[in-house]
Amino acid sequence: MSTNRIPLLAHFSLAGAAICWGLMSPLGKDAMQHGIDGITLVSLRVMGGAILFWISSLFAPRESISRKHIALLCLAAVFGLVGNQCCFTIGLSLTSPVNAGIVTTTMPISALIFSAIILKEPITLRKALGVALGCCGAVLLVMSSVRAASGSAAVGSLSMGDIRGDLLCFAAQISYTIYLTVFGWLAKRYSIFTVNKWMFLSATCIIWPFTAYHVWQTPWSTLSAVTLGEILYVVVGGTFLAYILMIRGQQVLRPTVVSMYNYVQPIVAVIVSIILGLAVFTLTHALAVALIFSGVALVTLSKSRRDLLEADKSAKASSTSSFSELQAASEEQS
Repeated sequence: MSTNRIPLLAHFSLAGAAICWGLMSPLGKDAMQHGIDGITLVSLRVMGGAILFWISSLFAPRESISRKHIALLCLAAVFGLVGNQCCFTIGLSLTSPVNAGIVTTTMPISALIFSAIILKEPITLRKALGVALGCCGAVLLVMSSVRAASGSAAVGSLSMGDIRGDLLCFAAQISYTIYLTVFGWLAKRYSIFTVNKWMFLSATCIIWPFTAYHVWQTPWSTLSAVTLGEILYVVVGGTFLAYILMIRGQQVLRPTVVSMYNYVQPIVAVIVSIILGLAVFTLTHALAVALIFSGVALVTLSKSRRDLLEADKSAKASSTSSFSELQAASEEQS
């Protein structure tokens, strides 16, 4: 496969993951309003993911992994799955979806900072501008949804947030950023199924001892077919498929670029609302989408640490070559 096509496929993979998660938000929220709660949904996600990834790994090429790296994947699960999903789900139950949506826009910003500190990635003007544009676009989308729903009585209570929920949602973004920057290299070293099966198994072992009784108390017999279908999508589409696509993109692209696709999720929510007749496409939506995709493009085109090092190396090699040529010409004249 052409090396030029590999980054393009990685971008498509991240866009696919964003679509899966963008669809999961309204479906998961509806399920939590009709018989289950956030703790049960998170527990089902990690266990369902573990089962699906371990079964899938049986049909993938076998891959050996050291005990040290298994331990590192267990630690990665703490930040990438347990901390991220638990903090966000509990935070969402305490604050409004609007506040949670705005808080999620901080992940690319934190990824930019953590990548500079941990990975020594340069914070270029183009990269900073891209993150800022994407953030403005995502906030504009969220706020336009608030304005569109402001006439509804049902939104009145949801528009009020809770600082505890906001902080938990923010902690979820920081947790996932640490996973991307500190443990991202594991996704480049091992296959998608090896990484995910160990991470989801670890998350299951961490979460289920505390939530098993709670899940058991769920009134499963009273759940409707629609709610069960929504739970199934959250496990299969929003977890299994989404994490396959996410790791695929993570294997190729930088953490800052990966985190920028967080801004695509509000776009998916708006598109779904328009298709269902719950919203009308406006000029504000068009502007927000343009800002988000411009931001993603700027960050993608920005120089990485490797690019700058290679450019510096090429410049030194060119300078050395020019000096050698001048020296040889001088010797010939003498």
